[in-house]
Amino acid sequence: MSAGTVKGSNAIHGPVPERILLVEDDPSILKGLELNLGLEGYDLRHACTGPDGVRVATEWRPDLILLDLMLPGIDGYEVCRQVRKAGLGCPIIILSARGAEADKVLGLEIGADDFVTKPFGLAELLARVKAQLRRTRQATPTGILRFGDVEVDGTAGEVRRAGKPVELTAKELKLLEFFTRREGRVVTRQMILDGVWGEEYFGTDRTVDNFITRLRQKLDSPDDPRYFQTVRGIGYKFRGDSR
Repeated sequence: MSAGTVKGSNAIHGPVPERILLVEDDPSILKGLELNLGLEGYDLRHACTGPDGVRVATEWRPDLILLDLMLPGIDGYEVCRQVRKAGLGCPIIILSARGAEADKVLGLEIGADDFVTKPFGLAELLARVKAQLRRTRQATPTGILRFGDVEVDGTAGEVRRAGKPVELTAKELKLLEFFTRREGRVVTRQMILDGVWGEEYFGTDRTVDNFITRLRQKLDSPDDPRYFQTVRGIGYKFRGDSR
């Protein structure tokens, strides 16, 4: 089944509306999402099978994907894997009637940013969509990023804490950039290894833990980390807005 396009008003989001891909095979849910997200001003496309979802995502490169799990062709987990393997870093929100903890953990481990259980409240879903898009807009690779007393000049590749220069190795700087691009998102150690060291690197979880310890020592508090937080049983999460 081919993908369709639904255009919304540009009044809310400016001349270039943010693009959302809906990968959903339930006609009633799809229609409701298209109607309400269209009213919010988003530029929408949809796909009703797993393979179509991968194809449209890689060709159109949306700003966010709403992804059902139970799809014809390949399931949502495999869609998520293939989209991430293709290099797309946009937020992915899984929508599923399967709300067991194991399902949610698996979704996060393979690269999803959020997991919403069906049936869901429309207001909550819209709030989650806006939150993910806001984080993406704020996580820019250049310019000045600040969290706490830390200032990162992405253009110059310089880091300062309380106004004093902090020496980071190239790998530490890349790890910091990896986290700041994914603020608020839970990432596994394997995702960090793939994103920072590359998929061909055969390191261990201990490699990641050691480097995060170094970042905590230089930019955080090793004993009570505020920004580079451990998520037990999964991995880590960067919270630049921590207070």
